[in-house]
This record gives sequence, C-alpha cells and structure tokens, in this order.
Amino acid sequence: QVGTIAGNGDASVGSMIAEAMQKVGNEGVITVEEAKTAETELEVVEGMQFDRGYLSPYFVTNADKMVADLEDAYILLHEKKLSNLQAMLPILEAVVQTSKPLVIISEDVEGEALATLVVNKLRGGLKIAAVKAPGFGDRRKAMLEDIAILTGGQVISEDLGIKLENVGLNMLGRAKKVSISKENTTIVDGAG
Repeated sequence: QVGTIAGNGDASVGSMIAEAMQKVGNEGVITVEEAKTAETELEVVEGMQFDRGYLSPYFVTNADKMVADLEDAYILLHEKKLSNLQAMLPILEAVVQTSKPLVIISEDVEGEALATLVVNKLRGGLKIAAVKAPGFGDRRKAMLEDIAILTGGQVISEDLGIKLENVGLNMLGRAKKVSISKENTTIVDGAG
C-alpha cells in the first residue's frame, strides 16, 4: 500500500514498486524513469550507488533535476588526487575521439585540474563529470576495486606501477548510465 501511495494512488504502479522492493531488498536502489513507450515496466539491472556527488555543479546535464546523467560512459578510477591534468591528456584525447562521456572517480580533483575539466565541459568539447571516491583509506581502495569489478575497468594505482599517462581506453570501466546528484552517484549496468 505504501507503493500505491508513492504511485499517486495508481494500484498497478504501487504493486510494481512493491515488486521492485522485493527484488532489490533493503540495500537496493529504485529509480523511476519516464519511458519512450506507453507501457509501464519493471527492469532490474546490476549497479551500485555511493554517497558522493559531483565536485562542481557545472557538471550538471539536467538543470531541472540538478543531476549529471552520462549515458554509455567511460569511467576512470584513480586512487590519488588529481591536481594537474597534464598526465591525463592522452586518455582524455582518446575518450574525446570516441564521443562518449567520461566519469572520473578519484580521491579528489582539485584546483587547476577541476577548473580545466569545467571549462572544457562548458565549451562543449568534453562530456565529463568528476566525483570523489567513496570511503577513506583501505575502505576507499576496496570500494574502488568494487567499482572496477562492476564496470570492467581497473583502478589506476601508482603502487601497481600504472602511470596516468600510460592509461588506455581498455583500462577504463564502462557503464550504460552514470547518474550523479549533489550527494550521490549511481552506476547502472556496468560492463564488468
């Protein structure tokens, strides 16, 4: 019945929400999206959500909802801070060539690096968003590894001898959709 209330009194929507809750359990995330057809359907996809939002509101793609929605995106997982984009230029160029968006998940993106990404996004040359990695210390490493497994990418880590300037497209994760709000990042249907 809670589902019916959430569905504006529509019992069929209510039962669908209840079914979705049953399928994903207490830890699951349910999103409702407008369909391109008139049918109402339930789709369960693998994904994850963590409590970190975009590093700049300039990354927003939908100003009404204040979210950055990036479809069929590449995902760069980096365990350190990014303060200078020089080392990242080769992989940025490679992503631009594919015309696909890029989501950067790293310890932080600060100063000049963040400003450069924002300017390129605003000029329309780069579909991009940056997010702080979830967790702290060893937990952050573990969560980045989880995201890598979900998306079929790898964590770029100096400890493993991987330098940012040597990163290829094959090392990036992929996801059907990444949705980033001020507080949360949701990765849907990773390629892992």
